Amino acid sequence: MKSLLCASYTDGVRVVQVESVFTRGLPGFSIVGLANTSIKESAERVKAALSSLNFSFAAQKITINLSPSDLPKNGSHFDLAIALLIALQKSQNLEKVFVFGELGLDGSVKSTANLFSILLFLSQNVRDAKIIVPKEISFKASAIPNFEIYGVSTLADAIRFFEDSEFASSLREQKSDEILKDVVEICGKKYLPNRNFALDFKDVLGQERAKRGCLISAVGMHNIIFEGSPGCGKSMCAKRLVHILPPQSLDEVLNAAAYRSLNMQDSDFNALRPFRSPHHTSTKSSIFGGGSNVAKIGEIALANGGVLFFDEFVHFSKQIIESLREPLEDHKIHIARVNSKVTYDTKFILAAALNPCPCGNLLSKNLSCRCTPNEIKQYKSRLSEPILDRIDLYVQMDEISPSDKPSLSSKQMSELVLNAFKFQKERSQDELNANLSDSEVAKFCVTYDDAKATLDTAVSRFSLSQRSIKKTLKVARSIADLEQNEKISKQNILEALSFRTREIL
Repeated sequence: MKSLLCASYTDGVRVVQVESVFTRGLPGFSIVGLANTSIKESAERVKAALSSLNFSFAAQKITINLSPSDLPKNGSHFDLAIALLIALQKSQNLEKVFVFGELGLDGSVKSTANLFSILLFLSQNVRDAKIIVPKEISFKASAIPNFEIYGVSTLADAIRFFEDSEFASSLREQKSDEILKDVVEICGKKYLPNRNFALDFKDVLGQERAKRGCLISAVGMHNIIFEGSPGCGKSMCAKRLVHILPPQSLDEVLNAAAYRSLNMQDSDFNALRPFRSPHHTSTKSSIFGGGSNVAKIGEIALANGGVLFFDEFVHFSKQIIESLREPLEDHKIHIARVNSKVTYDTKFILAAALNPCPCGNLLSKNLSCRCTPNEIKQYKSRLSEPILDRIDLYVQMDEISPSDKPSLSSKQMSELVLNAFKFQKERSQDELNANLSDSEVAKFCVTYDDAKATLDTAVSRFSLSQRSIKKTLKVARSIADLEQNEKISKQNILEALSFRTREIL
């Protein structure tokens, strides 16, 4: 029996051992191990590809097993591994390498839609592996850490890889440094900061409180909601927020690329964190993920590590808004379908924008509101208390004035966030402030005595829930990080409380 390694993606990437055995009996070719139709059909593709090389099949029964046999497997990328096990049945030196590729009938090796995402997920679990992939994606794959990438264009090249060591060395792709450009090292770990400021906060005139809220939100990845009249700059601030977020670790860059690949998007290695902005008419399954049989990725998973922006927040369906509770609290989304169960991380900033009333003029000093009190009440009642309790920062936008001027640029704000990020890492903090657990809040959110007294007063005066207390401390921690303070001061608590959502009710 001989074997090669491959991988399959169902509820995550799992390593699959492709085994072959030739036994006496009527000539035949069977594939076992819970293989789906695309793998079953590989038998015909493999036969045609081997025939194009004038390969003579032995008069034996060929059995291919995909182990572990209780794991459902799918994808045509198993073709190359199966063909190699048949072609090299007499070889004594099959290495333990990973082999990926779909075969054409003429023996060409092709990539598949989800192959790159499989490689990206695999890199997070496997170290120092040799990988044979189609030539068309070998250069891009060479940027993935932990892998030695060898690109092959045909089945003949793949066979020769195992028979000629000198030829095998010539197939190796030089390590691409695409993912390692412009990295910064913080506490011994490499991070990729964003240098793309295509959308600049300097374009936002005035709105100093909104910019301050965005700065605090970026430092700790805090959820933020903007309320204001139409055209005051709510969407402008939300769309620029992603440009000032903390730098990503290399694992985060790889994970974001893997998620994009699952969504059939180009999986480049981007220092800019994800930004997703679904329309309010989007379906629940498109936002949270789903499908009839296979659990497909949704917008909130694609926003992991970045910003999920809900413009016209109250116009999203009540079911979608309320379904945000678990992902915002647990930072995970569980999708269960008949054939698959998948869990995705959802550590994103929820940025939302809404008008103060249906006509939008409630906060205006110059325009009169045309809404009745009952219409305003119904409008705002679409946001329940549990959802508002999960919002860390509430920003009421200023009215536009001819005297409004630009202030901080995105580049300047990004530098402030980077310095605060370094300050967090120097105290051995793994998670950003908004994602701290209860035990980590007790460890890192240490207050001065007068700050504790101020928070206690606020708890009784504003009837803060336990979640609100923790969120206030986390926001105050981010403000203290901007000031490079080890402990949270009274002023930090007061500023955090000024951003609470009580004004929206």
